[in-house]
Amino acid sequence: MKKSMGAKSLLYPAPVLVVGTYDSAGKPNAMVVAWGGICCSKPPCVAVSLRKATSSHRNILERKAFTISIPSETFVKQVDLLGIVSGREEDKFAATGLTPVRGQRVDAPYVEEFPLVLECKLVHTLELGRHTQFVGEILDVKADDAVMGPAEDPDVEKLKPIVFVPGSRVYHAVGRFLGQAFSLGQEP
Repeated sequence: MKKSMGAKSLLYPAPVLVVGTYDSAGKPNAMVVAWGGICCSKPPCVAVSLRKATSSHRNILERKAFTISIPSETFVKQVDLLGIVSGREEDKFAATGLTPVRGQRVDAPYVEEFPLVLECKLVHTLELGRHTQFVGEILDVKADDAVMGPAEDPDVEKLKPIVFVPGSRVYHAVGRFLGQAFSLGQEP
């Protein structure tokens, strides 16, 4: 029997995404977001939901652009600090020792040390109560050679992304391979 827990923001697991923006003075900022994911395949789009109180929320509205950097598990401490420190009070890049790099396709920085980056132009906003959902069209994806797989796509086992568990508020690594999508269900 399943126990009713009521209405909660629980979807397991949530991706750990680092959203990069510039403020009005051109200062780079980065924040951790777990409410996000791909929302359209053609054109390729990603959605992230941010609280209105964040600096990044204002920056996205001003610059009409953001990046998403996907960190590997070796950077979990720096990622957590990005989620703890306020960009209004502290330079998050200086605090973490991470390097901001100007996006080539959009007016937003990404994190050099993180192996996968999406450069996004803002195409839609949706007010959802405490959060605003920003939909960005993905104009470019950048990946370090070290995380590339044989099919010219990033290999999740090489990427080693971090996932967030909302209920217990903990980070996890991605687990083991289970099978090939869109064919495993056809096996006897």
